[in-house]
Amino acid sequence: MTEPTETKPVRHLLGLSGGKDSSALAIYMRDKVPEMEYFFADTGAELPETLEYIDLLEDYLGKPIVRLNAGRSFEHYLKLNGNFLPTNRTRWCTPELKIRPFEDYVGNDKAITYVAIRADESHRKGYLSTKPNISAKYPFIEDDKRIEDIEEMLETASVGKPKYYEWRGRSGCYFCFFQRKVEWVRLAERHPDLFKKAQEFEEYHRKEGRTQTWSQGEYLSDLLARREEIISEAEERDQLDQAHPSKRLIKSLRTMDDSDPGCLRNDSLTSYSFLIE
Repeated sequence: MTEPTETKPVRHLLGLSGGKDSSALAIYMRDKVPEMEYFFADTGAELPETLEYIDLLEDYLGKPIVRLNAGRSFEHYLKLNGNFLPTNRTRWCTPELKIRPFEDYVGNDKAITYVAIRADESHRKGYLSTKPNISAKYPFIEDDKRIEDIEEMLETASVGKPKYYEWRGRSGCYFCFFQRKVEWVRLAERHPDLFKKAQEFEEYHRKEGRTQTWSQGEYLSDLLARREEIISEAEERDQLDQAHPSKRLIKSLRTMDDSDPGCLRNDSLTSYSFLIE
């Protein structure tokens, strides 16, 4: 007589980017789904503040946050892609460093991913897996949780926001080609070693006769030479926002997604909802 095949339980997965929304969702779901698996796609190009925050969350959650991409960082895949820098048009970094590691992690198991899209941005659905064994849930939308609720969760749990929010508006790689020019200036101030490393990638391209730059239309060396001008322009925009509350509200609604848009939005590549910040 053939023994019945044991059915493997559905896996519950929550990906962390190191940003506020996915972190708040992990806190929110910790006691609701005790069997939750937490993971973090480490690109090898993360800000120190991000890695520090992931460690803090791991302590709070009381269980391991699995680090994906073990031993294979951005530079590994840069070589595999002919040493061509990823850009907003050629975003090979997304499938290599986030999508494929997630697929390998899930395998053929049935899984539910928990997505950190808030009720006040419910028009967004993110990129869902096309694999039939993976489905998605949106707890913040289902429970009508908004930006003020997310901030309260982080404060109540005593984890707060990642420190990079002091100078940067989103999580993601230190060389994110979608960050604003003033954020590049702040990177040079906060992490001169990482700024220099980004410059080295760019200079290699220039010597090879290529035109890719991290910041659209401008080499980092030229950008940094305009440091005072860039800071002044950013301050003027901030003052204008403060003077016109309605415009500030529109801006805040447009930028509520503080994750890396190059990885997560307006991308023709198939991506996954867990990456949404």
